[in-house]
Amino acid sequence: MKPVRLPASATLALPRWGLLLLAFVYILPGLLGRDPLQSDEAASFGIMWTMAHGNLHDWLSPNIVGLAMPEEGPLSFWLTATLIKLLGGTMGDVMAARLATISFFAIGATSIWFATYRLGRSPEAQPMQLAFGGQPEPKDYGRVLADGALLIYIGCIGLLQHSHETKAEALLVSLVALFIYVAIRYIETPGLLNGLFIGTTLGCMVLTRGWPVPLTLYLSLLACSFLLRLKVRPLLLHLSVALIAAVAITLLWPFCITLSPSVDNVPFTAWLTWNQAQVGWPNLDAARFFLKNGLLFFWPAWPFAIWATYAWRRQWHNRHIALPFCLIGALGFLALTSPSTHEASLLPLLPPLAILAAFGLPTMKRGAINAVDWFSVMALSACAAFIWMGWLAKQTGWPTWLARNVQKLTPGYIPELNLIALFAALCATAAWLLIVYWRLSRHPRVLWRAVVLSASGVILCWTLLATLWLPWINYGKSYAGVAQQISSRLPSRDSCINAYIRPASRASLAHLGKLHFSQPDSMKCDYLLIQDQLNRSKQKNDPIVLPDGSGKWQLIWRGRRPNERDERFHLFQRKN
Repeated sequence: MKPVRLPASATLALPRWGLLLLAFVYILPGLLGRDPLQSDEAASFGIMWTMAHGNLHDWLSPNIVGLAMPEEGPLSFWLTATLIKLLGGTMGDVMAARLATISFFAIGATSIWFATYRLGRSPEAQPMQLAFGGQPEPKDYGRVLADGALLIYIGCIGLLQHSHETKAEALLVSLVALFIYVAIRYIETPGLLNGLFIGTTLGCMVLTRGWPVPLTLYLSLLACSFLLRLKVRPLLLHLSVALIAAVAITLLWPFCITLSPSVDNVPFTAWLTWNQAQVGWPNLDAARFFLKNGLLFFWPAWPFAIWATYAWRRQWHNRHIALPFCLIGALGFLALTSPSTHEASLLPLLPPLAILAAFGLPTMKRGAINAVDWFSVMALSACAAFIWMGWLAKQTGWPTWLARNVQKLTPGYIPELNLIALFAALCATAAWLLIVYWRLSRHPRVLWRAVVLSASGVILCWTLLATLWLPWINYGKSYAGVAQQISSRLPSRDSCINAYIRPASRASLAHLGKLHFSQPDSMKCDYLLIQDQLNRSKQKNDPIVLPDGSGKWQLIWRGRRPNERDERFHLFQRKN
């Protein structure tokens, strides 16, 4: 017996313009008016920027101004570097790179919607027939489930930061969503072409961030196909074609390396070594990280996904439950085997969780939906109120204790009133109040009512941060001030610098300050830049002898970013 009993009135879809507006408002804030701030994002941008302004060697051997970066894979860097090369002169390198971020999000969101739509139209997913008719049509039911899945996906806390950063993870999570879509197409109509689409998606995924995730997805699809009782012989043939296509796409990179006389096989070999280090045995550290961070990272998807699994437990062999459940189980196990505790191991779980959660919407009781809504209203409204209060303290100095703490974090920052940003923040807040009023006053019965508050509240808080607080965050986190101070100490922009700094710092200083760094481990330059705790015990203007005995250096500048108290940069000049 099916767990869903719905009238057609509950499957009214969101207006297309409303869904597109939510997606647009979600992805646009945070991409304008800032430099690459997080360490991983700055390092990734440095690779793309080096490719766009470099030669064939830089494209085949990812690096940051000479510093080799063999991790992850080159595909997302190739795509973004192409946009920088084509559009960087018109809109700037950073904004050209962020066009790729917007494109990656669009691929993921579209794939989530169409994957859920196809599953929602399947006969086994349909609600029970009502005694006197009036049940929804399969097309309408599929649309409203797809709307719900997209709202859940947008509302996931874990996706928020990663979908706005210029990193490989943004492409990876979208490719996982695309894989689910092409897998559903294959399950509906098995064939060589759909098998080829699966292999192409997996190959792109390998070149984006290694083989562990695509291999896990491939084995999950194979297991799910047996569970769904697809014909064995054609299945093995089609998935063999998919595997061959994935391997062929992966080998394009080393093949191009072999054809290039200026590049050896070191980048590809180092990449394979990095891949092997991403998988280990299940360990307690990974389990603790998963449990500690997963509750917030996967919110609001996990309550609906758990309920969907329970409500549809007697139909577990149907494709709309079996496929996302198999993928969640396999990717969850992969996350538990990760030797490094990093949010990148949790990201691939978001697309299948959002899809499975959508099928929990029509089965949840009104009381459970109201509980989720009240939590969203209280938690996200409190978060938005705190953001507004902090901005008010920053601008006016009241409340005094909060303004003092804000000033302490970024000494020297002078707040400015941006009327356009303030207007956008006020519009976002007004829209949130209207949505809350509509939800609480009209008590709508449409399925997506359970997640519209979660998605809208997340968008509100992100928009407030990206409008009211972005100048303050950019001032404290950006390397622009450090780059300017270093440049002022050099006789010219072409001055050669030996750098012992982090990859993110190397990327940001090279881009923002146009500094000329030597190859790693080279000591031929007249200037030396060292980061963090190194040589902190030395006093200003004291000569420093490096451990390798290569010469004496004079400290000519010391500085840091405003809100990074533990970070120090030391610039030395070689003594004659």
